[in-house]
Amino acid sequence: MSRDEERLVGGDPVRPPGAARYGWIALVAGLAIVAYITLNTLSTNGPGSAGPRLGSPLPPFAAPLATSDLVGDANVAVRGAPGGPEAACDVGDRRALNVCTLARRRPVVLAFLATPDDDCRKQLDTMQRLAVRRPDVAFAAVGIRGDRGELRKLVRRRGWTFPVAWDRDGAVANLYGIAVCPTVVFARRGGRVGAVTIGTATLDPARLAREVARVAPRVRAGGP
Repeated sequence: MSRDEERLVGGDPVRPPGAARYGWIALVAGLAIVAYITLNTLSTNGPGSAGPRLGSPLPPFAAPLATSDLVGDANVAVRGAPGGPEAACDVGDRRALNVCTLARRRPVVLAFLATPDDDCRKQLDTMQRLAVRRPDVAFAAVGIRGDRGELRKLVRRRGWTFPVAWDRDGAVANLYGIAVCPTVVFARRGGRVGAVTIGTATLDPARLAREVARVAPRVRAGGP
């Protein structure tokens, strides 16, 4: 298998008998639905999904880094029966963003980005400035669908030094219930969700710092 054919998720699913007959109809309908949902959810600033439930574990995923040469859809598989696809948490490829690995040692701040949205880009700029002051926190982002080349250029042009993954088919955004951009998920060390902000709330650097402090309070020197 060539590098361009690598996938983070297992092979194509087995097609049930008779599926080929209606496959093209389902494909056209599916593409229309995806286009409609993407247009209406990723461009709105109104109320939408609340994201992951507070107190729940971060949904596991491993997705190719935008700036890497790893090709494929995100892996969102959980540990299951023997013989199933490799679990997302078990992906060890350094060319992928693995949220399980991030959360293992540090609190996590995870933002979702739709590249055409200016507020989303500003959100990551705000995160970048705070990331310099909070090396004890793992900052990361996920670019939802769109053109990977444009996302790669954006990462380099804006100087984002934290990992930015590419969610080629939108599986990670769907897993996290993302309906508004920007959405930022804050998790404590170990991966429990402590806060979720939706819309432009965390464009304010002070607000972002407060939300980070909720899941990653600073330890005072000489304290208990």
